[in-house]
Amino acid sequence: MEGKNSLASKIDRFQVSIPHAQSDEVKKSLRYSILDGSANAASQGLTQDYITPFALALKATTTQIGLLSSAPSLATALSQLAAPQLSERAGSRKGFILRAVFIQALLWAPILLIPYLFPEQKVWWLIAFFTLSTAVGAMTSPAWGSLMADLVPAEMRGRYFGLRGRICGFVALALFFIGGLILHFSAADIFLGFSIIFGAALLFRLVSWYFLSRMYEPPLLMGWWDRYSLPDLVNSLTSSNLGRFIAYSSLMSFATYLASPFFAVYMLRDLRFSYLTYAGITAAASLASLVFLTFWGRRADRLGNVKVVSAASILIPLVPLLWLVSHRLYYLIPVQILSGFAWSGFSLASANFVYDASAPENRTRYIALFNATNGGGMCLGALLGGYLASHLPPVLGYPLLTLFLVSGLLRALVAVALRHHFSEVRPGARD
Repeated sequence: MEGKNSLASKIDRFQVSIPHAQSDEVKKSLRYSILDGSANAASQGLTQDYITPFALALKATTTQIGLLSSAPSLATALSQLAAPQLSERAGSRKGFILRAVFIQALLWAPILLIPYLFPEQKVWWLIAFFTLSTAVGAMTSPAWGSLMADLVPAEMRGRYFGLRGRICGFVALALFFIGGLILHFSAADIFLGFSIIFGAALLFRLVSWYFLSRMYEPPLLMGWWDRYSLPDLVNSLTSSNLGRFIAYSSLMSFATYLASPFFAVYMLRDLRFSYLTYAGITAAASLASLVFLTFWGRRADRLGNVKVVSAASILIPLVPLLWLVSHRLYYLIPVQILSGFAWSGFSLASANFVYDASAPENRTRYIALFNATNGGGMCLGALLGGYLASHLPPVLGYPLLTLFLVSGLLRALVAVALRHHFSEVRPGARD
């Protein structure tokens, strides 16, 4: 009861600049958003880091693992381009989100049944269904971001999203560990274990859908920008501060996804870690991200998002490079903590920067462009990484370590070359 009251009091602090007539609806919606996010986080905790192990259990090759990351990223990028128009045709951001979330939840049913329904080409069916599920879910992001940006005052977004992210992250982490235990105890029939965790993910996403349906949708401001097409906005971004930031973030995504899909392959296939060891190493980054979300959120509100992005960008290139030093568990855990610390700040401040730098009446389109370009960078990075993983000479006996080296150096190049090409837009941020 104490935790609930404490959470309620924290959320109430975000209401000071909201009109009184809307305050009750907004307060309830911010609580429902945390409940929605927690249920969705439970779903992601059971799926996000277990898709690659599932593919490996289905005997996926390194190239197929690359496609399992690149195809959803490409589909995400393309879906973002269509999302604003589809959202407008739906007549309601909330209505559009609810339809897409419901479909995404149901798409986990064929995924969990792949080992039983498809005697051949199982990995290709997994790539197809997972790509479709990811694309449908990703289409909600611009509309959801626009909705939440209208609900949360600009000067408090760092704290609110930091609080929400921390709560959701702990839920995801708890369910991630539960998923690892389920797989550990179902080793004799590993596909039954995967079916259980993916089935639970489906149910949690439906719970998320329910809480989303209870949220209030503020009226969407319409302006002359809404008569412009997405290509017109792309042209307007090429010389803008927001455009330069989007380019920076997309290139960092490309450099990151050269290696990101293959850490699980390295641990499970090359190092032959157990599912529990894999879960422990992966969870270290997630736990660190949760612990430091509010740390970054407070600094983003006080100092501005660009300073947080800059600080995180110094650390992000170090992560894949440090994997070359040792594969001992006691060493990799601190490396993963560093990763979670850096990426929690980068991700939180990047999203808030886009919210701040885009006009409210056209925020849905800007978020779509941001997601689309980042998805494109992830897709190209994963595709190139999947190719290079089979063609690079080994470092310390493993070709994937060479890929980690290339990724780290490229991340550093992006950070050094492009970081100073965009600037803070939030009024009142301290230098």
